[in-house]
Amino acid sequence: MKNLRKAFPALRQYVYLNTASCGLMSEKVFEYRQDHDLDLLIAGSIFRDKHGEVLEKVRETAGDFFSCAPNRVGLIHNFSSGFNTLLSGINSSSRILLLKEDYPSINWAVNSREFDVCYAKIDDKLEQNIEEALSENKPDLFCFSIVQYENGIKLSISFLKEMKEKFPDTLFVADGTQFLGTEKFDFDASKIDVVIASCYKWMNAGYGNAVMLFQEDVPKKIDPKSCGFNSLQGKYKAHEGNFLGKFEPGHQDSLNFGSIMAAIKLINSVGISLIEERIKLLSQKAKEEFKKLGLLEDAVVNRAQHSSIFNIGGDAKLLQFLNDKNIICSLKEPGVRVSFHYYNTEEEIDLLVTALKEYFQK
Repeated sequence: MKNLRKAFPALRQYVYLNTASCGLMSEKVFEYRQDHDLDLLIAGSIFRDKHGEVLEKVRETAGDFFSCAPNRVGLIHNFSSGFNTLLSGINSSSRILLLKEDYPSINWAVNSREFDVCYAKIDDKLEQNIEEALSENKPDLFCFSIVQYENGIKLSISFLKEMKEKFPDTLFVADGTQFLGTEKFDFDASKIDVVIASCYKWMNAGYGNAVMLFQEDVPKKIDPKSCGFNSLQGKYKAHEGNFLGKFEPGHQDSLNFGSIMAAIKLINSVGISLIEERIKLLSQKAKEEFKKLGLLEDAVVNRAQHSSIFNIGGDAKLLQFLNDKNIICSLKEPGVRVSFHYYNTEEEIDLLVTALKEYFQK
């Protein structure tokens, strides 16, 4: 475990329980970024001319990691840019199912347009609520987060696959920002139509990069209007009207996208199965400890499976108390949010629990 933590220098000074807000940068990603800018510094356009090869390798590396053909891997700068481009290609008369109080970058983007919107409630019966909403409303799209950012409630990939098979006419569009990097994910097998995810959290790839994965028939159903010179540049965007190119119209940043490749190489060296196992272990221990303290909402307590993100209540005073002890977390209404990645330890959960007992017994 100590060897896994060495790659992340921030862990030497903090009990870092805030990956749901910002994943730590590893030394490997930092080294890639340094080498990249040094090459740009000393070679200028000679280095720039190799960008195409770098981006091809990134696309292929990400495609292999997520089990998605590289010509269906979009390299975008963040979830919102990809999602808004996608929505621009949807007929305004479409009906879209959302999760009530889901991540604002999903719900705000949909509600800012003229779509017919319906909702499913997020609670301990989330799966039942979704199935009933899909059956009753028959939406053209279902847009949702795989993992909820406020309290960590998680939809299983097997459930989503089951729903897609039961409602094949509905386009399933998922935000995977709080999911990718936490467990092995076979995109093609999932049957989800589109997954878009920023990679600065659980992928630990730094800011300014995201991936978009889409199934082969999606271009027949969505027609974004964006276009630029880069839309037709590269091995995987060679023909006019290329769907992938509509999400990549301008110059692409090989610094940020190359960071995805560096991050995936680190994940592969650790092993995604080990990462998944570690996260589940930490999640189970944290949930049990928080339950004993009565800190979790019923919607979390009553669910059999959960992510490693928890909202433990409290307010800005609790956040400051924890920060003063070098325990780093976030304030997310209705309380303080903590999150555990594979580089965290059971001992750090114990330190957090001890601090919480001290705070609540004051």
